[in-house]
Amino acid sequence: MTEHTTVRFPYFFVTVPAPCPYLPGRMERKVFTRLNGDDPVGLNDALTHAGFRRSQGIAYKPACDGCQACVSVRVPVAAFRFSRNARRIMARNDDLVMTESPALATEEQFALLRHYLEARHPGGGMVEMDALDYAAMIEDSPIQTHVAEYRMPGGRLVSACLIDRLADGLSLVYSFFDPDDETRSLGTNLVLRQIERAAQLGLPYVYLGYWIEGCRKMVYKARYQPLEGLGPEGWKPLAIKTTDSAL
Repeated sequence: MTEHTTVRFPYFFVTVPAPCPYLPGRMERKVFTRLNGDDPVGLNDALTHAGFRRSQGIAYKPACDGCQACVSVRVPVAAFRFSRNARRIMARNDDLVMTESPALATEEQFALLRHYLEARHPGGGMVEMDALDYAAMIEDSPIQTHVAEYRMPGGRLVSACLIDRLADGLSLVYSFFDPDDETRSLGTNLVLRQIERAAQLGLPYVYLGYWIEGCRKMVYKARYQPLEGLGPEGWKPLAIKTTDSAL
């Protein structure tokens, strides 16, 4: 007697067109699915490899008509070399105390996020986020997730990042930091530390989300060379010309 295994494929949905938050004058659409079923962890890993990003219990990917500007990017950890500039930034932040905490929202995190959004993204949709929205963003996850917090020696929280642990790497879901501190390069330090952390864990990749040519908000991702981008032929080295300082 032969046993038959039922394979359940996820249902995908497409959003209605809406103004693109990254490129003026364009419209965006997303395809998304729920991370549920018998193996949400495996599903999230597979979808991340296919260029999806996670938001709470949803995995989504741009599916815009006539536009392929959003490119999913990742850092190949073994090939990354910490430049002199990168090491200077890390040295400036060696006094910060990093802890990896369970994905539980705190008032301290939310206060820092609000300050960051109001200073760096005043017109963005996330500015309207309240404490309950933030708690859902942090805590609603069907997969292994944690928050990396960086504190001053006195205990003040200055940067944080929500991070998914994948089978082959770390995915930086969302990061924020004290926008008033312009000397430490807190955002850059956070990414560099996670590349370092992935190496310690023996994980080959750090996923940075989408790089979008022509979008100033995304230009920083081009610093982390070498960088791989997902295209029609799979993950390939991505050469990005940038005037920003490479790391």
